[in-house]
Amino acid sequence: MTRRNLVILTGSGISAESGVPTFRAADGLWEGHRVEDVATPQAFARDPALVQDFYNQRRRHLVGVQPNAAHHALADLAARWEGDFLLVTQNVDDLHDRAHAETPPGRGFELIHMHGELLKAQCTASGRVCDWPGDLAADEPSPFHPAGRLRPHIVWFGEMPLGMDRIERALAACDLFVSIGTSGAVYPAAGFVQQARWAGARTVELNLEPSLGSRLFDETRHGPATEVVPVFVGELPG
Repeated sequence: MTRRNLVILTGSGISAESGVPTFRAADGLWEGHRVEDVATPQAFARDPALVQDFYNQRRRHLVGVQPNAAHHALADLAARWEGDFLLVTQNVDDLHDRAHAETPPGRGFELIHMHGELLKAQCTASGRVCDWPGDLAADEPSPFHPAGRLRPHIVWFGEMPLGMDRIERALAACDLFVSIGTSGAVYPAAGFVQQARWAGARTVELNLEPSLGSRLFDETRHGPATEVVPVFVGELPG
């Protein structure tokens, strides 16, 4: 069977080999901070300086990392894929964007950052989003609304992930779903494999180790993303 509609989900495991921290450690802390202190709307209201500094540091670090072989393999796949190709990433880095910019994708390609983008900022009053590669001050004024200020364009805990309507439509119509570098612990992304299965899609997990939802996949391959992703991509038809 020729598989034409492809949905790929990527998580922190695909960027870890480029040197991007996976944020949450075994003790539940994000780079030494409690999630409640840096990744919730309440935290931003309580201590905007701490929250802005946390993401400013992440933004500065991103300048020194590059897309790896797994990012480039997916970009090459998108360039030759003949059907619909939706790439959904939980990552807030821009490594997919950079890899695909170097290899112009096919006409059916689309990329959704469901948890936001580190190099963008969002107005607290209007919700408008703009590119922002530099630091954000604690009280950074918004250019869009006199009563607004700029916050990181990051989906914090308690907020709705981005692009969910589009993602769910794609999952309902996909022939092949591939999950790369995800823990299978964070919803709604952890439920994507089940939605793809309901649509009759083939489901594949590529991960460093079995995720919490590994048993739900038709096929699993385990190892570093820079090794397993290029091999798997090379086996797919053009």
